[in-house]
Amino acid sequence: MSETNDVLAVVSQSGPTVTFFDAATHDRLGEVRVPHEPHELCLDAARRRLYCTITYRSGYYHANGGRARELVVIDPDERRVTGVVGLAPEWAPHGIALDPSGELLWVSVEGASPGAEGALLALDAESLRPVRRVAVGAPGPHWFALAPDGTRAYTANKEAPFVSVVDLVAGALVDRVEVPGSEGIAVSGDGRRVYVAAPKGDFGGGPVRDAGVRVVDTATGAVVRTLPTEGVVFPVHVTPAGLLLAGELRMTAGRSALGGQRPGVLHVYGEGLDERARLDVGAFPLTITSSPDGRYGYVAAVSSSTVTVVDLAAGEVVATLEVGRSGEPGAHGLAYVPSA
Repeated sequence: MSETNDVLAVVSQSGPTVTFFDAATHDRLGEVRVPHEPHELCLDAARRRLYCTITYRSGYYHANGGRARELVVIDPDERRVTGVVGLAPEWAPHGIALDPSGELLWVSVEGASPGAEGALLALDAESLRPVRRVAVGAPGPHWFALAPDGTRAYTANKEAPFVSVVDLVAGALVDRVEVPGSEGIAVSGDGRRVYVAAPKGDFGGGPVRDAGVRVVDTATGAVVRTLPTEGVVFPVHVTPAGLLLAGELRMTAGRSALGGQRPGVLHVYGEGLDERARLDVGAFPLTITSSPDGRYGYVAAVSSSTVTVVDLAAGEVVATLEVGRSGEPGAHGLAYVPSA
C-alpha cells in the first residue's frame, strides 16, 4: 500500500468513540469520544466535517434502552467534536448520506414516536438545519441509498415487506419493491440496479430461508435476481470500481442480544455479478466501505470489534484493525477520509 495521509474513521458502538487509523500504515492515530450509542459516519470532504449518528441511549435496534436524537459533528483533521445537532422531535437517526450536490445531508429516522412512520430528513449541509422531511411509508427505515443523481432514495425497511422508493424532488413515496424485511442497501454506479440484503436478520442461529442479496432493476422496480448466501447478509456496498461487496453473518445459538457469532464472510462480486472472491472477516460484519480508488475494502464487524482490510485487486486480506470497546458491541460505522 502506498504512503498517503488518508485516514480511516471507525465507530465503536460501546466505546463510545470514533477511532482514526492511518490508511496506509494502519497505525492507530487517536480517537474522539462521542455520546452513546454512535452508529454510522458520513464525510463532507468539502467542509471537512465528519458526521456521526447517535441512534440509541443503549443497546440495539431490537433491544434498546431508549432512542436518541442527535447528530455529532467532528473535525476529522483536528480529531475533535465541534458540535452536536439535535434532531427532535425525530428519533433514532441511523443511515446518513450527503447528496451528490453536496448541499443536502440526508438522515434516516425511525419516526417521532413508537410505531410511527419513518422518514428521510434533509439538513442544509451548511447550516445543518432541517429543510425537508420525506415519509417512507414504513416504520423503522434503517439504511438507505441515494441514486447517483440524487433525485431518488431507496430505504431498507426492517419491519415492512418492501423497499421504499422515494422521489426526493417531489418529496413523495413513489413505489414499493417487494422484499422481505431488509437490511443493507446500495445502488450501482450507473443507477440501474439496487442491491438489497434480505431477509431481516434474526439471531436464533437456525437456517435462514432465501438469504442473500436481491438485485432490483430500477427501471421496472422488480427483483430480477438473487445472489444466494447460506446466512443472512447485513451490509452491502458498491465500490467506485463497480464491485459489489456483501457481508454474510455466520450465526450460532447464543444468549447475547446479537446471538452467537462466528467469523463472517465477505462476498466480492464483479459488475456482471460473478463472484470473484469469498473471504473470512470478523464476527458479525455490519458496515462496509472502500477507498476512493476502489482498491481496498473495509469491513467493520461489531461482535469481534475489528475492521478487516481487503486488497480487492488481489482478493486477499491485508490487515485486521482492532477497535476498542467498553461493552458488547464494537466496530460499526466507517468513513474513509482523504487528506485535505
